[in-house]
Amino acid sequence: MNSPPVPLPAEHIPPDTADWRTPDAERWLAAVPARWAYPLWAVVALVVSMVWYIAESPLAPCTSAEPCGTDWSGLGMMVVLVLTPYWVWRQPRLALAGLAAGLVGFAEDGGFTESFGEPYALAYPVAAAFTTAGIVHRLTLAGRQRALALEAAGPVAQPLPAAALTFRRGRFSFALAALMLAVAGFGSWQAQQVADAYEERAAGATHLSGLVVAQEQDDDGIDILKVEADERTHRFETDFPESFPLDSQVDIVVDGDWAVLAAEPYDAFGWELLVLGAAAAALAFFANGVDGRTRSARLRRRTLPVLRVLVREGHEDGRTWVFAADDPGALRPILHFHSLLATDEDADEEEGEKGKESEQGNESDDGEADAVHLTRIRQILTGDDPPPPLREAVLYGAPYAGAEVAIAARADVDEPEVLVECSVTAVKPAVPGLPARGPKSGQRKSERRSVEEVAATMKPGPGLRVWKAHGLARAVGLCLLVVQGGGIWATVDDGPSWVWLCLPVVLSWMISAVATTLTWRITADRDGLWVTGAWRVRRVEWDAITAVRHHEDGIRIGTGTGHGNVDLAPTGWAWLERRLGREPYAVRTADEVRALHLDPELRPAEEAPTSRQGMPAGPPLVALSVLWGAAVLLLL
Repeated sequence: MNSPPVPLPAEHIPPDTADWRTPDAERWLAAVPARWAYPLWAVVALVVSMVWYIAESPLAPCTSAEPCGTDWSGLGMMVVLVLTPYWVWRQPRLALAGLAAGLVGFAEDGGFTESFGEPYALAYPVAAAFTTAGIVHRLTLAGRQRALALEAAGPVAQPLPAAALTFRRGRFSFALAALMLAVAGFGSWQAQQVADAYEERAAGATHLSGLVVAQEQDDDGIDILKVEADERTHRFETDFPESFPLDSQVDIVVDGDWAVLAAEPYDAFGWELLVLGAAAAALAFFANGVDGRTRSARLRRRTLPVLRVLVREGHEDGRTWVFAADDPGALRPILHFHSLLATDEDADEEEGEKGKESEQGNESDDGEADAVHLTRIRQILTGDDPPPPLREAVLYGAPYAGAEVAIAARADVDEPEVLVECSVTAVKPAVPGLPARGPKSGQRKSERRSVEEVAATMKPGPGLRVWKAHGLARAVGLCLLVVQGGGIWATVDDGPSWVWLCLPVVLSWMISAVATTLTWRITADRDGLWVTGAWRVRRVEWDAITAVRHHEDGIRIGTGTGHGNVDLAPTGWAWLERRLGREPYAVRTADEVRALHLDPELRPAEEAPTSRQGMPAGPPLVALSVLWGAAVLLLL
C-alpha cells in the first residue's frame, strides 16, 4: 500500500499555483519527438559515415614538396567532427553548427565531387541531412511542450525562491575545460618541439636524391623502405609505402648516421592525438559550462511559471522524477532530471548563529541524530535503505525537453524544512524508448510486491523450492567465458610480461562472474536456504534472514549473524529482460524468497539432501582456465 505524499506547507506554495493534472501532462507527453528523431540513430549514422569515409577515401601522398607533418587546421576540423555526435545528444543547437562546419570541410576535401561516384562519400552528407532533420524536429516539439506547460500553468508567475538565487552552474565544467586546455597546449608545444628539432637539424644536413630498391616488413609488421643514395643503402620506416614504389626517386636528408625521408620528416602523431582528445574534451566542457551558466542565469533573472506536482527521487540513479499532482500512486512519470540542493547563503549564516546559541543542552539529541545518520549510512552502503518517499512540490520554470527547472519540496516526513533543488541536467520526458525511463506502470524497480501478491503466483506444495540460473543468465555466462578464454589467449600469446602479474586478479573476478551466472542456485527447505555461489554453498537459516532484495543485477540476502550479506551477482541482465517485455527472473526469485521468509506457511516441509543443495562451479573453472593457458603456451 502506497504512503500518502509528503505534504508541502501552504506558505511555500505561491498563491493561485495551478496543479499539473494528468490530462495536461498527457498532452505534454504526446508532444515528444518521433522515434526516428531519437539522437542515438543520428549519432550512429554520423559515426559510421565518418569512419567509412576516413577508411575509404584516398589520402594525399606525402611528397618532398608537401611533406607529411603537423596539420593544425585539419586537426581543428577533426575536433569539431569528434564533438558533433556528442553535441547531437547533449547540445542540439551546437550540433547544427558542427554539422555545418563538417560539411564545409567535406566540400573543401572534394567530398561532394566524390559522392557522385563513391557510396562512402555520399554517406556523410546523407547522415548530416538526417541528423539535421532530427534536431529541427526535436527543437520544434520542445517549443510545443513549452507552450503546453505555459498553458497548464496559467498567468501565475513567480520569482525563484531565495535559496536558488545563489545557485551557480558551470564552475566544475570550466575547471575541467581549463585543465584539458592546458593538456592540449602541452601536447601542441611538444609536437612543435619535434618539428622545430627536425628543421634545425635539417638546415645543416645534406639533402640527397636516392633510389627505392626494396620494400619489406620487419618482425613487428612495420613497413621498411630501402633507399640507395651516395653509394649507401639507407633503411627508413614509413607509414605510406604505397607513396614510394620500387625504382622511384625519393629525397632524403642525411646528417651522419641520422637520415630521414624528406616526405616523412618526423612523427608527432602521438602528440597530435593527445591534442585532439584534450582539445575536444576542453571544448565540450567549456560548452557545457557556458550552457549551464546561461540557463541558470536565465532562470534567475525573470519571473517563472509555477506548477504543483509530485516528485520522487530515483532509488537506483538519484534522478528526480516528476508526476502529475493528481497521481498519488506515482503510476505515470512525466519527466526526469538530475538535481542538486540549492542553499541560501544568508539563511545558512542565520542557522549557524542559532545553532551556536543552542549548543548547550542538546548533546543527547545530537547523539540520537548521529545514531540515526549512521544507521542510514549503513543501510545505503548495504543496499537495504528504504525507497525515497513521494513528495508534494512546486515546479518553477516551463518544463520541456532540454529545459532548466527548479523544485521546492520537503526532504522527508521527518524533515519539516522545505528545500529547493535546481536541475543540473536537461529535462527529459519520461516516455518509452531507449534512454533511462520510469519503471513499468510508474512503479520503481526497487518497489516490492506484497507477500500475498507473490504467494498467489507461486505453485502450492510442500516440496523443496529451487531457483537456479535460467537461459539468459547462462547465455551471459557463456559470453563471459568466451571473453575470458580470449583474454587468456591474448595475454599468454604476447609472452611473459608484467601483465601476467595482474592475470590472477582479473581471472578471479572473471571466474566468479562466469561461475555465478552459469550455476547460481537457491534451494529452500524446511529450515532455511542453501545458496550456491561461485566458490561455496552457504547455509542461511530462516531466523537469520533480515531482508531479501534484488540489487544491481544480483540477489542480496541480509543476515543478522554478523557474517554480512549473502550476495549472488551477477544473476543475468534484468534490464534486458525488461526490454524484452519479461519479468526479470532474478527479481521474481528475490520476491518469492522474501515471501517464504515472511510467511512460514509457504515454506517447504522437507529437508534438502546433499544432491539438491547445489555445487559451485568456481574450482572447476579455475582448473579449466589453467589447462587452457597451458594449451595456449604449448601451441605457441
